Amino acid sequence: MLFAGNLIKHPCFDEMRAEDKGYRVVGDLTNTDRIMRDTFWVGVYPGMNDEMIDYMAKTIREALDEQ
Repeated sequence: MLFAGNLIKHPCFDEMRAEDKGYRVVGDLTNTDRIMRDTFWVGVYPGMNDEMIDYMAKTIREALDEQ
């Protein structure tokens, strides 16, 4: 399983960041910041069928063609 980005910058961490408690950080998280800055998230779930995946791929291709 893969999850993208620097989780401590997500909104669910706002309160914990403000209080500086509830989690710890090891290192500078350079790579997680790069993932968050230079990629985009495509949400999926195990119940997706071929039709749903095809629609998602078609929509992404159309969006990229508009660029």
